[in-house]
Amino acid sequence: MTIRQTVQKAEAMALAGEALPTETIIRLLEIDPNSEEAELLGAAARLVAAKVTGNKAGIWASIGVDYVPCPMNCRFCSFGEAWGTAEDAYTLTDDEVVNQAKSFIESGADWITLRTTEHYEFSNLIKLAQRIRAEIPGNYKLVANTGEMNELRTDELKKGGFNILYHAIRLKEGSDTPFSVAKRRKTLENIRGSELDLAFLVEPVGVEHTNREIADVFEMAMEADARIFGAMARIPVKGTPLYELGLLDERRLAQIVAVTRLAANFRAPDICVHPASKTALKWGANVVVVDIGAVPRAVGVSPTEWNGFDIPTARAWFKEAGFQQGC
Repeated sequence: MTIRQTVQKAEAMALAGEALPTETIIRLLEIDPNSEEAELLGAAARLVAAKVTGNKAGIWASIGVDYVPCPMNCRFCSFGEAWGTAEDAYTLTDDEVVNQAKSFIESGADWITLRTTEHYEFSNLIKLAQRIRAEIPGNYKLVANTGEMNELRTDELKKGGFNILYHAIRLKEGSDTPFSVAKRRKTLENIRGSELDLAFLVEPVGVEHTNREIADVFEMAMEADARIFGAMARIPVKGTPLYELGLLDERRLAQIVAVTRLAANFRAPDICVHPASKTALKWGANVVVVDIGAVPRAVGVSPTEWNGFDIPTARAWFKEAGFQQGC
């Protein structure tokens, strides 16, 4: 079967809501991202996105709550205590978090994510959610991105006002991170058994990751019943061990996103790309991230939107790609 035929078959399977075989996923990932075949892949993914989403797109606004040296020392994260890049610790006050959430919601964000380190006080995360729900009306989804979860904690998050939990088995989990795949998988099982939806991106993707590794994480996300899917690139932060490997090419990130769109099809209608990419939006993504505060892809607290990417820019990019905001 030619690459063109493989893309056409993957498109047909996606439109029928069928799971793609692992070998098909890998073959699509093997396509040269700068080739005509990659353009065909992107066009197929965009067609599937239109059918699945009705050309609706959404903005994921993320607030990094605490910027502190972390003893877990993930090799891609600027918070790692061993790298010495997070020496000026700072935790946003509750008022700062709530005010930023209000600003995002009033600007039209569809999701508000509260992102914390493993060591942030869980009870305070619940209090923040309760304040946001009490003080800020709106039809938005509240997302927690925090540490490992048991059944009791997932119940507390739901009761506190959260709708979604972000959790992922990262690429090279257990080697670039100190976390065990088994422990991360257990948290995914706890989320699946709860009333919370799961968001799970293939991340942090770098030039060092093989197509097989990427495909394996795809399948873990689908097995975990992720409702929001997609891909996030590893951002090289000076001082971290993986800095010298550099940044993943935008077209490669867009290609991975296109494959996630075909692989997830109707099971995970919202496909996120981070950092935001015009190419990825043209190739099937319909969710972008606006990031502020403590960002593990940067040194120091970001008082304004990371990388200069804000909600008005997101809206303009959606329009250019043929989407309307309103997930």
